[in-house]
Amino acid sequence: MHTSAIHAHQLTKRFGDEIAVNEVSFDLPQGQIMGLIGPSGCGKTSTLRLTLGIYKPSSGDIRLLGHKPSEFQPKDRQKMGYMPQLFVLYPQLTVWENLSFAASMYGLPLQNREKRMKEVLDFVDLDAHRQKLARNISGGMQRRLSLAATLIHKPKYVFLDEPTAGVDPILRKRFWDHFVALRDAGHTLLVTTQYVGEAAYCDLVGVMAKGRMIMVESPGNLRKRAYGGEIVNFVSQQTLTAQHVQAVQTMPFVKAPISQQSATQLRIIVDEASTAMPALTHWANDSGVGLEAIEEIVPPFDDVFVQIVSRQ
Repeated sequence: MHTSAIHAHQLTKRFGDEIAVNEVSFDLPQGQIMGLIGPSGCGKTSTLRLTLGIYKPSSGDIRLLGHKPSEFQPKDRQKMGYMPQLFVLYPQLTVWENLSFAASMYGLPLQNREKRMKEVLDFVDLDAHRQKLARNISGGMQRRLSLAATLIHKPKYVFLDEPTAGVDPILRKRFWDHFVALRDAGHTLLVTTQYVGEAAYCDLVGVMAKGRMIMVESPGNLRKRAYGGEIVNFVSQQTLTAQHVQAVQTMPFVKAPISQQSATQLRIIVDEASTAMPALTHWANDSGVGLEAIEEIVPPFDDVFVQIVSRQ
């Protein structure tokens, strides 16, 4: 059992006649990563800002550890780290000066401060650029500096708005490995991302579209919800007749109409691939069609996301 770190109930935010967040509800347990995915303008950033108290809800309720954002005390804020989507540090200061300012704002003690600053700059590959003015570094480097400033005080609750936008794939992987390590150490993370594949790193994934939360699921259950189950690709040695296909269709673990890809290949939606594949193997041998190959197909999250949103 996990204690809920963030609880949102029918959270709504209006800007004039526009509804940016529409009755969004979710729970994020402590010590887990929740990713918010969805197209641009779907309400991810507004939901994050409502959680932090940057925006006040038009209606509904949002609480962090049982407290409304309007009730946060300075000691509560010191436990949080927030990386906004846009660069908000000081362009006229150096990378090192910006990080030092962030450390002082969060009350990081002078003792060992420089050691911690070097640690986070090494993590984001910016230590060699510490004396450069923030205005003279690239947009991707500014993103990395923002992340370093967010993590400098080792916050217990981390809110990241598009943290890997504009970051190369190798460094993006390193960031997510670090986020997972933070999770494993007991930290709680709420992350928005434009890279749907990053859902694989999360414990929970919230799929958003047009201001609504379509669903909140684990990555594995997200695939099941998208396709109605797990997908098995079955290839026989002999031609499959209509009677063969019908026999497979009536098996208790088959969850949807079978798609026949060729005379010897079936695409089957099943309840659990791990139990369906041995049963299909036995059937292939007993029925005389023989088994050429059988495997579980794991669709990429880009396809899963398209499937879910198109249904809505």
